[in-house]
Amino acid sequence: MTRQYFGTDGIRGTVGQEPITADFALRLGHAVGRVLQQGLQRRGSTRAPAVLIGKDTRISGYMMESALEAGFASAGVDVLLTGPLPTPGVAYLTRALRLDLGVVISASHNAYPDNGIKFFSAKGEKLPDTWEIAVEAALAEPPQWVDSARLGRARRLADAQGRYVEFCKGTVSGELSLKGLKLVIDAANGAAYQVAPAVFHELGAEVVSIGCSPNGTNINAGYGATAPQALIAAVKEHGADYGIALDGDADRLQLVDAAGRLYNGDELIYLMAMDRRSLGEPVPGVVGTLMTNMAVEVALAAQGIELVRAKVGDRYVLEELGRRGWILGGESSGHLLALDKHSTGDGIVSALQVLQAVQRSSRTLADLIRDVVLFPQTMINVRLPEGRDPADWARNAALGAQIESAKAELGKSGRVLIRPSGTEPVLRVMVEAQDAGQAKRLAERMAAAALE
Repeated sequence: MTRQYFGTDGIRGTVGQEPITADFALRLGHAVGRVLQQGLQRRGSTRAPAVLIGKDTRISGYMMESALEAGFASAGVDVLLTGPLPTPGVAYLTRALRLDLGVVISASHNAYPDNGIKFFSAKGEKLPDTWEIAVEAALAEPPQWVDSARLGRARRLADAQGRYVEFCKGTVSGELSLKGLKLVIDAANGAAYQVAPAVFHELGAEVVSIGCSPNGTNINAGYGATAPQALIAAVKEHGADYGIALDGDADRLQLVDAAGRLYNGDELIYLMAMDRRSLGEPVPGVVGTLMTNMAVEVALAAQGIELVRAKVGDRYVLEELGRRGWILGGESSGHLLALDKHSTGDGIVSALQVLQAVQRSSRTLADLIRDVVLFPQTMINVRLPEGRDPADWARNAALGAQIESAKAELGKSGRVLIRPSGTEPVLRVMVEAQDAGQAKRLAERMAAAALE
């Protein structure tokens, strides 16, 4: 069975258009509840399942939260509600409280008219495709309401944010102090608007907060990891040592130093690997994605560390880490995974790992990643004519000829990546080369050929 609703990171779309509607959320909660009940029954348990629901700061979160809560209750599932909480906070609390499922209402870095729903297992991990297929099968079946005596109950979880703050602080050495550092924290007017400043303040830093005044419609609007210009400007204005930008659900990190230099996920995962190596810890390999800059692969190889590429999406990075028994992975966008610290990507935890590495090395951040000189990349989104499926790009002979020509010209000094969008009729054409002009020229040739 193919998936109709689930994408690479849960279910996402525009509010008011299926599947991001109240009636669908009600049906989804009921279907997920039934899948949870069936799983417990197969293990011989008769207890009621329990789930945790967190959300970001979008105005539509109230509607989606209430609908999901009702759907779960109708299937006999108990619900704990956290209110606004980062996605990794939901993953942590689901595991810590021994619950059956974590639910996040968020569209991550998207603007406020969008929203989404994603799930975490009892271990605080992303769920496999097989689970999503089971949920979609349950959605296609008539509802089976439980009787009144078995309806689920709902309550607010006291101090969810405080518990998560303490968890984040516990992922670094007890000797770490940020006293003497001035940090700008940008929470994208999203889920971390309260917890992110608290974490760094409680570790001793002087904190300047921006993007921490959500109103329901300003999430990711001019602030956060996808709009780092505000962070760069604030770091310079306040004379800060570092700036930390998260996205709307706080699982993504972008970092700026005092000079206004922006560091992306590729550079930061290299730093984390080198920090572990400096402590004598084994680092057999790192998992990136098809989009990971080739410079990281080259720099890691020079240190005897293998880079393996997974499909784009942190869930695929996580799956590859599990297969290999490795702990470090990430994406250029700032989704970073350190599985000995958390079961999922966490922007706050990742920032703490970076600051800890800088502090114990007594070197600057720029010096620590000096061996990573990013290759220029050109990305062109080719919007195909109506009726053309981006997934059929391999059948385009003209494009195929240009791809082979580009690969021959680049040799081992660059890469070509053709990737269809999973959400719109767009073909993404990317060329990475040591020469920016060459990358641009080859990408434009392939983009033109894609339209033939």
